[in-house]
Amino acid sequence: MSNATVEHFATLRGTLRVPGDKSTSHRALMVSALADGESTIRGLSSGLDVTATSQIMEQLGATRDDRDDVVTIIGPTKGLHASDDALDCGNSGTTMRLLAGVVSGVPGEHQLVGDASLSQRPMDRVAEPLTLMGSHVEGRGARLSAPLRIRGTAALHGIDYAVPMSSAQVKSAVLFAALGAEGPTTVVEHVRTRPTTEEMFSRAGVSVASVESGEGRRITIHPGRPLARNWLVPGDPSQAAFFAVLGCIHPDADIEVLDIDSAPERIGFLSVLRRMGATMTVRSPDSMTSFRVRSSQLNAAEVYASEIPSVDEVPVLVVAAAAAEGLSRFRDVGELRVKESDRFQASLALATKLGCRAWSEGDDLFVEGLGSATRFAHFELDAALDHRLVMASAVAGCAGAGCSIGAAHTVASSYPRFFDDVERLA
Repeated sequence: MSNATVEHFATLRGTLRVPGDKSTSHRALMVSALADGESTIRGLSSGLDVTATSQIMEQLGATRDDRDDVVTIIGPTKGLHASDDALDCGNSGTTMRLLAGVVSGVPGEHQLVGDASLSQRPMDRVAEPLTLMGSHVEGRGARLSAPLRIRGTAALHGIDYAVPMSSAQVKSAVLFAALGAEGPTTVVEHVRTRPTTEEMFSRAGVSVASVESGEGRRITIHPGRPLARNWLVPGDPSQAAFFAVLGCIHPDADIEVLDIDSAPERIGFLSVLRRMGATMTVRSPDSMTSFRVRSSQLNAAEVYASEIPSVDEVPVLVVAAAAAEGLSRFRDVGELRVKESDRFQASLALATKLGCRAWSEGDDLFVEGLGSATRFAHFELDAALDHRLVMASAVAGCAGAGCSIGAAHTVASSYPRFFDDVERLA
């Protein structure tokens, strides 16, 4: 499916579970491969991004066995080893950046490659701290784009490093490298990002101390090999956000999403939608969150990147802003420019396609909404190999008069059954 046609459905009703969280899935595979022995993973994402990580872990010496919905990973007793073949990360920036940290501590030469989109993304942000730790990283151009060549070593040393941007991927790359370094490593982040890596390390027996400081955290890790564990992957909040917005802006919807990751850094979109006036109930009885959302009359809001540190939910929140009454402002979202596509410009283009007046000032993005009484006209958009633009466009089309999406097949990188789930709600 290279193109997709999305129709307007008169009503949307139902309960669903979105795929396993990509962030947790990537890390569960890596932590399990680094451990000595057998780990199990339930709820692993079936998207192509996570599949790329799994295949690379096998290239580096881990073994995988699938039975029903349980994935078993066995880490080699002597540890991972370099592969003679290139490590293909596909479209996954998470795979490439975290993997750079993993292989920095695996002696030998490693070549990390990706598709055309991934090969344009900056990798200097992970190369800098890894080089300070003793790794050797080469790439293309000033931003060190893929293919990357990394010379791993068993002689890494711990560092104190302040991450210059809000990035769980950079933080995690350093923490993975720190597992095999000499001495402790401390990572300082000025804005709290998803704590998945450090929480999983702690559960796997690695010595981790995390202290909140202002709006950020200071994470210190002592070297050590993770222990084999059984992992349960929650639903992916970033995927759930599309259905949250769809339920709000569709004229006749009642949608429930079950059991997503409840980390505050992952569910900021729910607070944003509530602030915009969403008719929503949220339950977080244990370590997971479920929510139910119904057709709503939304009002404009001011949204800060610190509320949604990965900014992955901005494209679909732009769709919500397009359906809202008033002028919405998205502050400090320049990180959108270095995602799978230039999501900053793409989000502006999508808002314009929907009939809104939209513009930018520096790293801020502005959308003047049409109001809930206005239905989006039919539109066409090329998603530029970006799965989140595919889904954001589909949400707008389903709530409006339909749409045609180019390069829609890329949705398989994170949510292969997305269109099936939308149709099931109808």
